[in-house]
Amino acid sequence: MRTIAIATQKGGTGKSTLAVGLAGAAMKDGERVIIVETDRQGTVSNWAARRDDSEPGVERILDRFILERTLRVFGRRGYTLAIIDTPGSDDDIVTEAVRLADLCLIPAKPSPADIEATYPTLRAIRRFGRQFAFVLTQAPVRGQRPTRVAETLNHLGVLALPYIALRNDHMDSLAAGLAVTEFAPGGKAAAEIRGLWAWSKHRLTGDFPAETSGSEFVRDPLASPAAAPAPERVESNPLHNMILQSLRLAASPWSEWLRSSHERSSSQGEPSRRP
Repeated sequence: MRTIAIATQKGGTGKSTLAVGLAGAAMKDGERVIIVETDRQGTVSNWAARRDDSEPGVERILDRFILERTLRVFGRRGYTLAIIDTPGSDDDIVTEAVRLADLCLIPAKPSPADIEATYPTLRAIRRFGRQFAFVLTQAPVRGQRPTRVAETLNHLGVLALPYIALRNDHMDSLAAGLAVTEFAPGGKAAAEIRGLWAWSKHRLTGDFPAETSGSEFVRDPLASPAAAPAPERVESNPLHNMILQSLRLAASPWSEWLRSSHERSSSQGEPSRRP
């Protein structure tokens, strides 16, 4: 069983929505999914209570000391994917979720404050040497803001694609007890979630494609930094400079670690699996 942890210290970034969405997309792709909820707010548990289908499984765990044992139990029960939904706090159970994960996804709105709030999560990821990527969530459907943030994150090799835009389907599907891919399978929100699951699956298996379809906001999301827009245009944008400075503060003196982490995950030839 493989494990994805969705973690960041800042609340309101859409962690639970992302967990539910990815679970639904993974199920459609043939995975048997368990969502492990470690957040006391209980968003995922409340969603499951409104749901007629018993899948994906939902297990609420608030004690970090039993988290690893719980994952092993569900692995033995035939689940192939665990998604850990974590609280918006710098909590011991978040650190434990990161330790147990094969891939850490860090949701963040396209703003400097959200990037800065990821520092504790990045420290835990660095400590345990885990694969990770930022996921831009609640991105505006129009405008240059997410593109500027993405250029910076993509330059460091730590951007998952596509972006998850702020769309009503996400909220409406949660209220209905459905994953967005069940609620509006032909909609843009469902397409973005399916794309993000495909990206995550490739990262988990080590089989990362040479070309990946990105979001409507990025023309060539996997292009090398040299193929990005001209530096003078990017650097003249105040938001881009703020994001870049935030990441420098978070990464320094980790810059080489960030790049080497990306290169290690890209060069993996074998899947990362847990018993």
